[in-house]
Amino acid sequence: MLKVGVLGAGHLGKIHLRLLNESNKYNLIGFYDPDEINGKKVADEFGYTLYDNINTLIDNVDVIDIVTPTLSHYDCAKKAMEKGRHVFIEKPITNTLQEAETLLSLEKKYNVKGQVGHVERFNPAFTAVSDKIKNPMFIETHRLAEFNPRGTDVPVVLDLMIHDIDAILSVVDSDVKKINASGVSVISKSPDIANARIEFKNGCVANLTASRISLKNMRKSRFFQRDAYISVDFLEKKVEVVKMQDAPDQPGDFDMILQNAEGEKKRIYFENPDIETNNAILDELETFADAITNDTTPVVSLEQGTKALKVALQIIESFKN
Repeated sequence: MLKVGVLGAGHLGKIHLRLLNESNKYNLIGFYDPDEINGKKVADEFGYTLYDNINTLIDNVDVIDIVTPTLSHYDCAKKAMEKGRHVFIEKPITNTLQEAETLLSLEKKYNVKGQVGHVERFNPAFTAVSDKIKNPMFIETHRLAEFNPRGTDVPVVLDLMIHDIDAILSVVDSDVKKINASGVSVISKSPDIANARIEFKNGCVANLTASRISLKNMRKSRFFQRDAYISVDFLEKKVEVVKMQDAPDQPGDFDMILQNAEGEKKRIYFENPDIETNNAILDELETFADAITNDTTPVVSLEQGTKALKVALQIIESFKN
């Protein structure tokens, strides 16, 4: 079992603490929270060991799980990596691209592993169809959330949209060519609603919408590719896969047949992939343990987390144009 320590005991930090404590791949050593009152409250309520010094906690573990505000991700990760500790960092990886690139250098210098908490990669709906998403040419995503003051210290792009940015980059095998975006601040000082159009060099286009002042919650993505349409509902954990193939010479009575202008006939059929119930946060933490133990590349590497951050920052920069 890997000895692990958690930095940050806020809403998400408490979830990580509970799951790491239950996991058979980790031995939870303790946690550190700069808010002494909150730290003592969590320790008293759940019985986790509270460290009053971040360096002491790092010294006593193999892995550091960073669940702190984004502004402190870099400093926390740097401290841990310089002491040869593996790091799991909640998304986004860091506050700036320069910080993320420095962590990439430290990862190689100290021969440690890092993973970024893009949890939607472990959503059972997405994992059920991710291998079926092949060379998509148009992607549309909607990530809408009811207002919650937590997370409004950063633009909605870094708070919500970055989930979809990472998922898209994981299935589109091409560099970004062009980004156009707009954002509007309604309640927060940073944009609460954003829309971005990402054009890739291979011709794929992705249209992303994110809002944190919606009247309802929605997390849907649609992928359009040659002879297939794939819809993923991250919130309801449902998928829809519609495919087309050449129509048989003798269609069945219930076959759905389409004919294009050139006279070609296609048969529409539906696939229903199995969706296995899981705890996505536990899965991302435990696959990181597997990557460390087996010396393999983490599912969401620091490099991938950096690419997602780079696109997110380009979108935010596009707001000014």
